[in-house]
Amino acid sequence: MNYKRSKYFLTTTKRKIKHLYLNAKSQIAVVFFHGFMSDMIGNKPRTIQKFCRKRKINFLKFEYSGHGKSNGEFIEGNISKWTNEAKQLIRSKVGKDKNLIFIGSSMGSWIALNLFASFKKQLKGFIGIASAPEFLEELMWKKFNNQIKKIIIENKIYHLEHGEFIYPITKQLIFDGRKNKVLNSKINLKIPIVLFHGTKDKVVPLKFSKKIFKICKKSKRKIIKIKNGDHSLSRKSDLKKICNELNSLILNI
Repeated sequence: MNYKRSKYFLTTTKRKIKHLYLNAKSQIAVVFFHGFMSDMIGNKPRTIQKFCRKRKINFLKFEYSGHGKSNGEFIEGNISKWTNEAKQLIRSKVGKDKNLIFIGSSMGSWIALNLFASFKKQLKGFIGIASAPEFLEELMWKKFNNQIKKIIIENKIYHLEHGEFIYPITKQLIFDGRKNKVLNSKINLKIPIVLFHGTKDKVVPLKFSKKIFKICKKSKRKIIKIKNGDHSLSRKSDLKKICNELNSLILNI
């Protein structure tokens, strides 16, 4: 098994993207997409990596530009750029002959959904964890008051305080999000889709997973509601459920 430490992938825009690829020489590759202002070293990617290593399944995780230890300023990034980086990396590291399973966490589900069409011949399953497609418009812009909207339009940035974190929300990020709508079009792939969502997710409402459910009518799909689960779904019991569903997807390929 070719198992190496994290490396950097150079994109066509000269961004160095930190990633780790576990090449287990299998015909299946699991790809993990992390969330907004997150990284690839959290409990979810580490647990899924361990799962894939144990079962000798290829595994790819990475950090979008401006995230973690990848190049670039966060405020210069957007959904289009992060999607394109992910597409280039998957094509380079995994190739065109492997069966793919995408796992998206929060914003990662949005980016994964963006790539369904690009990898439709290879994609054999999708797991969404607290999925948040189109969150920039629905959970941010539409909820901002007029004063905040004015700051974003005029200053091109607003520092949003949420809990212990400060999120720099740029005008270009919001406007680019509008170019990446995925919930208005149908996804016709006949692949199994499993959507996890915590009943106590205070960041992203359950309705976002339900919207994905609705546009994937040809898929064998299900929503798994995690009792008392928060947005991260990183408890041992949560991770066990996610890995069990991943195992089922692998067995059915």
